Amino acid sequence: MEPRPTVLIIDDDESVREAIRSLVRSVGLQAEAFESAHEFLRQGPPAGPSCLVLDVGLPGLSGLDFQEELTRAHVEIPIIFITGHGDIPMSVRAMKAGAVEFLTKPFRDHELLDAVQQALERNRATHQSASEIGTVQQRFKTLTDRERQVMRLAVAGRPNIEIAAELGTAEITVKVQRGQVMRKMHAESVSDLISMAEQLAVNPLD
Repeated sequence: MEPRPTVLIIDDDESVREAIRSLVRSVGLQAEAFESAHEFLRQGPPAGPSCLVLDVGLPGLSGLDFQEELTRAHVEIPIIFITGHGDIPMSVRAMKAGAVEFLTKPFRDHELLDAVQQALERNRATHQSASEIGTVQQRFKTLTDRERQVMRLAVAGRPNIEIAAELGTAEITVKVQRGQVMRKMHAESVSDLISMAEQLAVNPLD
């Protein structure tokens, strides 16, 4: 069962933090609030779907600088920026770096909640993709070295007779190994196998 989504709030103004936390909880979502980026980093993001409501004008490490730091650390969490004194260059920088929304205070409740839902959907998709790739990787690890060779050649479109000639084995042996690959990878067709190979970044020409 998927963990409940969590909205993470970073703002140095306690009244703003509490107002957003109450708003988010009012629609059934979990919310955690932090006074600074450093406080958030000590805990880190939750395991389940999440998004970050981030004040641009944080003291010390600013919201925009923190966004860059998360990107460098390969922490994929959608960000909704909030600010009391935004400008166009600032918002352009934030959006170009992947922010979901850039809201200027005071903003309407529904504007923030709409942005939060959009951000959580984006994060769910990221988590699902990572989970699917992890499953495919685990299946690939169950293949023998010869089955991996057969898989690479199969996804390159090579027929069994050509695979057998290249690997120096009998065509019937390749047919059996190819069947093992399909079974272990849970592939119903060659198209499925090709999609999995792309997820694994398997080079058919290796």
